[in-house]
Amino acid sequence: MTRLKFPHPLAALFLATALLLAPGARADEGAPRARNIILFVADAAGVSTVNAASLHGYGEPLRLHIQQWPHLGLSDTSPVDRFVSDSANGMSSIITGVRTRNGVISQGPDVVRGERDGTPSKTLLEHAEERGLRTGVISTQSIADATPAATYAHANDRRKWAEIFPQAFAPRHGDGVDVLMGTGRERIGTQLAEAGSSFEALAERHDRPIYASLDAIEDGNTRPVVVADTLDVRAATLRALDVLQQAPEGYLLVVEWDAHTDDIRKGLQNLVDFDRLIAEVQQRVDLADTLLLFTADHSFGVLVDGGERGKPLLAGYDAWKAAGTDEDLVRLDHIMVNRTHTAEEVIATAIGPGAERVRGYFPSTHLFRVMMDAWGWSSASTATGD
Repeated sequence: MTRLKFPHPLAALFLATALLLAPGARADEGAPRARNIILFVADAAGVSTVNAASLHGYGEPLRLHIQQWPHLGLSDTSPVDRFVSDSANGMSSIITGVRTRNGVISQGPDVVRGERDGTPSKTLLEHAEERGLRTGVISTQSIADATPAATYAHANDRRKWAEIFPQAFAPRHGDGVDVLMGTGRERIGTQLAEAGSSFEALAERHDRPIYASLDAIEDGNTRPVVVADTLDVRAATLRALDVLQQAPEGYLLVVEWDAHTDDIRKGLQNLVDFDRLIAEVQQRVDLADTLLLFTADHSFGVLVDGGERGKPLLAGYDAWKAAGTDEDLVRLDHIMVNRTHTAEEVIATAIGPGAERVRGYFPSTHLFRVMMDAWGWSSASTATGD
């Protein structure tokens, strides 16, 4: 007779713990739930960019605020058919839990870009709206561009801004995003005009002003929309937070800050400034009921291959800038930039309820499930045709 062998009790305990802590495991039913979630997305901030930003901003590694958070994982951003992601697939995957194709805004991989719609993938913001939470989206970029658009819209091509932007006023779930602030006023306005519409027509149809600046927001407007030429994202984020923190049922806030390093100094400084904003936001929230999550939609070609403590990381930058060259490969004294998106994983760091599930290697779609589980909501079904 074959005898069954049972593991040692300690081995069984270790196995059970490992299964519980696996990235795909469901959060414990008794774990604290989040009331609010703030998602920070640094566009194009891969691991090497985060490292370089610390060296640039502070002259030392591991000095960024986000590098002090206790929970860390590495997120694969690839679309369904390629290795390298753009912002459309990258953000859609995070915000819907469904990987798609480059250039596509929150639609499934059955899409044909620019030709045929795919199945709409229900976004985290739409889940929040459906349940009565207040929502906000802030961006340094055009508010109709891929990263912010993926939160509130569905489109088979990220370039269709005249189709994307009006979806903020005609939501599929709830009453739509409550606080919407970004740039892109001229280009969005041009595309709206070509489609026979305008900011004024949208505002009148939906009885909702579309302001050209933060200063233009009228007192008492708790659902402001700002489409500006330029935007002070720190001021916009803090203003949005003031509004959303009044929400009785909780809120979702998504903040994007561009960190592309085509211009290495600008990109790294953007990330340093974003990190300082994140630290400021953390001081204004209660981590007992608010999950803070930082990640990127894709990586970028940055390589630090030299330098010394106490000396500038970007030695040689001024000469490169003065030369006005436009090569794809930028070679400074201590850093090299291949000015393109790259395929390696990006970091995800988190703090607050549900943050413990950010660990190990995982696809970017896992972050959607982390946030859904932090709220205690089912994430089993993410694609919807309703």
